[in-house]
Amino acid sequence: MSLFLSLKSVESAKITLKSIAGKRETEIIDLAEAHGRTLSEDITSPMDLPGFSRSIVDGYAVFSKDTLGASESLPAMLDYSGRVEMGQPAASDIKPGSCAYVPTGGNVPDGANAVAMVEYSEELGDQVLIYRPMADGENIVFADEDFAESEVVLKAGTTLRPQECGVLAALGFLKVSVFRRPVVGIISTGNELVPVGEVPGFGKVRDVNSMLCSGFAEKHGCIPKRYGIVADERETLFSAVKKASEECDIVLISGGSSKDLRDNTSVIIGELGEVLIHGIAISPGKPTIIGKALDKPVIGLPGHPASAYVVLHILISGLLDAYRDQETVFRTKNLTLIQNISSAQGREDYIRVKITPEGAVPVFGKSGLLNTLINSDGVLKIPAGSEGLEAGEQVEVILW
Repeated sequence: MSLFLSLKSVESAKITLKSIAGKRETEIIDLAEAHGRTLSEDITSPMDLPGFSRSIVDGYAVFSKDTLGASESLPAMLDYSGRVEMGQPAASDIKPGSCAYVPTGGNVPDGANAVAMVEYSEELGDQVLIYRPMADGENIVFADEDFAESEVVLKAGTTLRPQECGVLAALGFLKVSVFRRPVVGIISTGNELVPVGEVPGFGKVRDVNSMLCSGFAEKHGCIPKRYGIVADERETLFSAVKKASEECDIVLISGGSSKDLRDNTSVIIGELGEVLIHGIAISPGKPTIIGKALDKPVIGLPGHPASAYVVLHILISGLLDAYRDQETVFRTKNLTLIQNISSAQGREDYIRVKITPEGAVPVFGKSGLLNTLINSDGVLKIPAGSEGLEAGEQVEVILW
């Protein structure tokens, strides 16, 4: 029986994709280039941070017990022992009954366990009046309060945002070990396609999927490598798929809805490796192919951009994320469905929806229409065994 006639479930397709993901390779890069990359090993603090007790306000370092009962009418009166300069250690310890001025970020002298804000203090010659009681530790970040030496600060699998990059800088990491970004080869097929910069003639359309797939690959931490438009000819397509499989970690082939081309793609993948799935119980995206060529994952995507993007988002994201040793977690939002949606049993339907103040509104349109992508905020899933959803139901929208 033809593989195409044996539709696999979406869950089965996800499992297959995860099983064919290549080896997770790592590399060491400069911290300055690490934003958006994913850590391949835990980061352990080599020191206490900040490494010294630091004031978080402008004020006076005090021994908290000296301020017990202090008030506007009866302030605590302390001896002024001097000023701590920014970036310098305190000249002397704080003894009971004394205090020292400390700027925000300055070193809190030994002996002090609180800092009274200047707003609640008054300097009178050699003495300082404190107008409110201070709690132990108030307005102080202690030497190991941010991170303690040997503490695991960041786990392997963390994708570095500006926040994490800043922490790594604070800890003195000039280089970090990250997962290598896999290279995704992108092939667009179709005799009707022309380059983006060309004005389409009659019956022609611009190559949308090369840019669509490239942006998606970059979004998931990969490096896109475009092979341009390949003619609907077996030898030409064979050469392109072979070259891409040799040079890349993953290959995406999109384009053409004719049976001949789809058979060509399937046969070529089989000749270079193995077709694992040809046909998935998903709409849109039923004719999707999953296979391996030269031991590299090769995916045959629908030619229509909207269909291709649904398959990329729901299925291929899991394959790409596996190269960073991550599980795909979709951003979702629970909303009220505004309109009835019907569905054919036996397949998972992914309906594009727009989010409005009232709830989720279906964005209906044929698979070849591009406007459904930019007019929608995500998709909602109708399970394979369902005949549809009714207005008023609570639904989970998978955000783009």
